[in-house]
Amino acid sequence: MLAAVASLGTLTACEGPLPTVASQSSSSSKTPDLTVDQEAKIRASILDTLNKANDAKDASGLSGRVTGPALAVRTAELTIAQKTGNLDKKTNIPNDIEQTVIPTDNGWPRTLLSITTTTSDQQTQRLLVMEQTSAHQNYRLWGVARLFSGAQLPKFAVPKIGTQMGKADDSGLVATPADAVAQYADVLTKGTDSEYASKFADDSFRTDLATTAAKVQQGMEANKGTQSQTFAAEPDAIKIMRSSDGGDLVIAQINSEWTRQAGEGRESLPANDAEKALFGDGQATSNMKVTYVNVVALYVPAASSGAQIQAVGAERQAVKVEAF
Repeated sequence: MLAAVASLGTLTACEGPLPTVASQSSSSSKTPDLTVDQEAKIRASILDTLNKANDAKDASGLSGRVTGPALAVRTAELTIAQKTGNLDKKTNIPNDIEQTVIPTDNGWPRTLLSITTTTSDQQTQRLLVMEQTSAHQNYRLWGVARLFSGAQLPKFAVPKIGTQMGKADDSGLVATPADAVAQYADVLTKGTDSEYASKFADDSFRTDLATTAAKVQQGMEANKGTQSQTFAAEPDAIKIMRSSDGGDLVIAQINSEWTRQAGEGRESLPANDAEKALFGDGQATSNMKVTYVNVVALYVPAASSGAQIQAVGAERQAVKVEAF
């Protein structure tokens, strides 16, 4: 059972196809204020901050360059590293990129996307989401999602043309971005019993979650224990870019809770070293709750396509472990 819980953090670590660059202009007539060289400087500064925090195994200096779900995730990863002595390999973010998606919007907040190369140990590319909240603030890393092997990303205009940011209530799609995230959370919770299950194509994140839950359930049943997981979208934690295909690439935070109850008078204990580090000196009882931050990337196609919504990447990190 413990190995099953630990394995979920790896996701798929193989080479996947690169996103396609479209030559046509974006739907906006505006031109981007940001250049490729500026993006490189922004990203280098962010990665420098991350690397210093990684080396020190200390999250206290992150907030100037990291925010949102990325801050919650990396803080938990560093807390675990303090106790275990090692950072998880999934924290690796390559210095080089394959593509950047630069916004044409001249207001704030602004979103900037970059897709890295594969890692040195051939883990999949990372989708980096950077946010600038005002003209007087630096861009900060808002979210990171590891792209799935074989995932097909939509097309975006070349950086000098730029891409228009989307909105949570964008119309003309198979679902608004906000509805797509809420529905995906429902599918994560209920699986094929969700009324929205048919709207989503299969993806490795859901497959890995289901596989892990099934393995843990075997151990639970042997001791007459129970488990349950619930997922819910974090309000307003959503970033959207409109693709040249007529759909939206949506990156959002979904929080989840995994509750495990030991049976037959047993204590429910942390399932792996990461959970032990987050649990700390807590007093075990028969019930344990693990809170996760999940960052998911969804492609929501145009309504006229009739296509399913497709998850193309995700990150999942336990941020709190408690007995109750």
